[in-house]
Amino acid sequence: MSARFNFRNSITAMLAAPALVGAVSFAASGAAQAACTGPGAPTNTQTKCVTGVAVPGNPLRSFDISWVNPDRAEYYLGERSNAGIVVIDTRTLTWKRTIGGFVGIKPATGAVNNNISGPDGVTSHGRWLYAGDGDSTLHVIDLDAPDASATKDKISTGGTTRVDEMALTADGELLLVANNAEDPPFATLFRANGDRSTNSTMILTKITVDPAIVPAGAGLSMEQPTWEPGTARFYVSVPLIANNPAGCTFDNSNGIQCQGGMAVINPSTLTAGTATIGAFNPATNTGVVALKDCGPNGITVGPHANLMLGCTPQNVPSNTTTQVINAVTRNFVEVGGLTGSDEVWYNSGDNRYYTASNRACGKPAGCNPPAGSRAPAGSVLGVVNGTTNFVIEKIPSSSNSHSVAADSRRNLIFVPQVAPNTVVLGGDSTDVGAGVCGTNNGCIAVYSHEVDRDRDDRDRDDRDRDDHDR
Repeated sequence: MSARFNFRNSITAMLAAPALVGAVSFAASGAAQAACTGPGAPTNTQTKCVTGVAVPGNPLRSFDISWVNPDRAEYYLGERSNAGIVVIDTRTLTWKRTIGGFVGIKPATGAVNNNISGPDGVTSHGRWLYAGDGDSTLHVIDLDAPDASATKDKISTGGTTRVDEMALTADGELLLVANNAEDPPFATLFRANGDRSTNSTMILTKITVDPAIVPAGAGLSMEQPTWEPGTARFYVSVPLIANNPAGCTFDNSNGIQCQGGMAVINPSTLTAGTATIGAFNPATNTGVVALKDCGPNGITVGPHANLMLGCTPQNVPSNTTTQVINAVTRNFVEVGGLTGSDEVWYNSGDNRYYTASNRACGKPAGCNPPAGSRAPAGSVLGVVNGTTNFVIEKIPSSSNSHSVAADSRRNLIFVPQVAPNTVVLGGDSTDVGAGVCGTNNGCIAVYSHEVDRDRDDRDRDDRDRDDHDR
């Protein structure tokens, strides 16, 4: 019997009584009576639904990116419905607090404008949490401080729209953030706080892309970045780039559809102030790599310097697969049977990629079911083997579940579920979220994957040894 199995049994026992209490409360409001039911909680998958963690306050309508710090046993979500960063305890699977001070949903009425709403991207190292807001500011948060004094700084990146997704170096000393909604988009390199107890976060360099690659006025974007320690580079998803292939258009108006790119940034070579990155240069391993058959949103680092790219038909309508590309050789493989991802996450605890594929149906506009139908229509949690790059399984999610993060120590996977569209404007158009959450308010769905911990530790040691030798 593995240690992981014991942990799962203790979690199940611990959650049993609260679930019954919640059922009474939810039944009184006419919501579902139990979490982890329906199509979002299949019994024949390896990845099992454990619970739905309720978030106090407004029903979940709009959220962005999430992150897990396994050392602190905390999950963080940029949650706009309550204008703050939701913090979940990944040991007890309970809401811990919501760190406020963000702009929330904008405008206050009508459809959400993601470009000016916040919080958005989020990442952490040690006691420090970094989060983007809809007013182009970066919030620097000390997680060891009380709520009233947790936010230590708000730094403007100089734009008018949100600071979106972000990534830290392994030591927490450098932070790269993307202003994806600016025209043209840009990134900002910050000096971050590392393991220090005091804040010294500051802007180092504003990074733009050569206009021949990302021209102004075309409404293009820069999305999720990640840090790959072996190559000491940031890698950034760029959904569409010009002239890839030659003569292409962004709207396929001439029958030649532009594809996406991947920006490779070496922070050690950037000068203070401003920098522009151009086409990829293999001699320096920097610049924008032109991708084939992929317009990516998400990106994450897997084993052996492999990077998973969340290709999506929202960017390139013909995208029907996900890709894994090597940071050193730039060779890639297609992951068949899965597309439409926003955030993607590699979990070293079980050697699996997890994808928030809310456009897995392959439709650029989304995966809503036909009018009058409540059946699931393609939004899934994708599970991919980190060695073979084959899809293991796909688990239905609420129609806007575009965020995923995993706790590698506990092999728990967190997927926010929006409240139904009968409760919030633009909410879940399926019955998946309510069944998983046990409530019509939305929740943070928690999934677990059992592993043989001893065998998994040996496999991870082998992967780490290979990466070190490389």
